[in-house]
Amino acid sequence: MAKRDYYEILGVGKSANQDEIKSAFRNLARKYHPDVNKEPDAEERFKEINEAFIVLSDEEKRSVYDRYGHEGLRNAGGMPDWNTVNPFDIFEQFFGGLGGFGSRQRRNGPRRGEDLYASITLEFNETSTGLDHELEITRDEVCERCNSSGAEPGTNPETCNTCKGRGEVRQVRQTFLGSMVQVGTCPDCGGAGRVVTHKCTSCSGRGYERKKLTKPISVPAGVDNGTQIRVSGEGQPGLNGGPRGNLYIEIKVKPHKFFRRRKDDVLLDLNINIAQATLGAEIKVPSLYGDEKLVIPSGTQPGKVFKLRHKGIPHLRSNGNGNQLVIINVDIPTRISSDQRKLFEQLADTLGSEVLPQERSFLDILKDILSG
Repeated sequence: MAKRDYYEILGVGKSANQDEIKSAFRNLARKYHPDVNKEPDAEERFKEINEAFIVLSDEEKRSVYDRYGHEGLRNAGGMPDWNTVNPFDIFEQFFGGLGGFGSRQRRNGPRRGEDLYASITLEFNETSTGLDHELEITRDEVCERCNSSGAEPGTNPETCNTCKGRGEVRQVRQTFLGSMVQVGTCPDCGGAGRVVTHKCTSCSGRGYERKKLTKPISVPAGVDNGTQIRVSGEGQPGLNGGPRGNLYIEIKVKPHKFFRRRKDDVLLDLNINIAQATLGAEIKVPSLYGDEKLVIPSGTQPGKVFKLRHKGIPHLRSNGNGNQLVIINVDIPTRISSDQRKLFEQLADTLGSEVLPQERSFLDILKDILSG
């Protein structure tokens, strides 16, 4: 839907001076403030009026708008983004509230509690199976002695003398629109309208006590170092009847002695001896799920990669597993017996002494294999 003309919104002509713009805005804001006007579109009208005033009360923004319209403002970055900006906050920034409309309801309405953060450290192999973990957290719980009132049993909170139970204090100040009433949360009762004279001896008047709790946490298979798990509603309690915050758990994974992880694949460097590489062999290879049989063909070269399908880490948010990649390294002995030396010398005589330069390095070949 096309945006309406700002002058039309405020009901003023394009030659209107600042006093006329401010007067029009003041009257319309009072009329369409959602705390006063209960029509379904009142809040949208209120936001529209605020936007028009923000632009037309600023000489630079108004000049851009007069010359290029809404599109010019967007390109110049002069148009408020109501997806990220609260129109009530902008309104109060300019005027401090018109007679206090809406201040108390927004400031003292239900608010979600703060989020809590914790971490769980897993062994490498636990990422392939998942586990149920007992996590100890510390958070506020309703005081059992006073049932969150903050008052010692047998006594009751009293009406705040500062705000007379309203939860807010008002101050008249002079602005270019005339006398304005600025409304703020009462500093003595915090907006509750009541104060606790005889504080609960268990919670010191807070209404909540810090407690250690043990929460069962299900860690799914496939998590990795840095994975974050959200447990809804297990954070700090909300204010004024608001919901609890969330609990966020960061996963930390210990390094393994042999295995390494690349996405959901598991990498294993495996040493075989020169005879196994030359003649071939059938060997057992460790995996996260037990030993696996692997056939080494004769003539296997260093850097050869064998794939054990579906023996890697389970995919976290889908079915199936990654693979296990076994990277072969031929172990050259540094010490040999006299009999072994004779055998190698006999072998050397049959192989000859010619050497050839390698076109590509072993590391280049390995990178190609792993990136594939």
